[in-house]
Amino acid sequence: MTLVVVPVRFPPSSHSAATLREAVRVAEERDADLTILHVDLYQSSGGVSRSDLKRAVEKRIGRLDRARYVVRRGFLVEETILEEIVAEKADVVVIGSKQAGRWRRMVQKLLSDPDIDSFLRSELDCTVITVEADGETTTNEAGDGGADAPLPDDGDD
Repeated sequence: MTLVVVPVRFPPSSHSAATLREAVRVAEERDADLTILHVDLYQSSGGVSRSDLKRAVEKRIGRLDRARYVVRRGFLVEETILEEIVAEKADVVVIGSKQAGRWRRMVQKLLSDPDIDSFLRSELDCTVITVEADGETTTNEAGDGGADAPLPDDGDD
């Protein structure tokens, strides 16, 4: 079974809603299950429950079939997201452009200016779809060279 994972903030922002809509579209197109993931930071926990996440997402974009709501606690959002994606063996990850920029900065600090696209594909072995606030998408298919579709820089986000 194909799995699409989409990390979102809580409560979902308008950018999160655009990312969620794209994840739902991809899941429907691929007949996939959908995992909606929120990372609740230990150091500033909002005490978000799965029920809270589900209600907030459904209020923003409507009821979803075949969706699983997951709240993970962690110290670093990006690391916790990567751990979940790897543990669930996701086939597709749909992230907002702000999250892509945060991943880029985290990995650059760890590995001294790596090729983030290749890193994500090799570490995740899945397709990464980046969604801008306006719904515009960039796709990096697992196994492609990435030269034609780099993750966008988050600039002033």
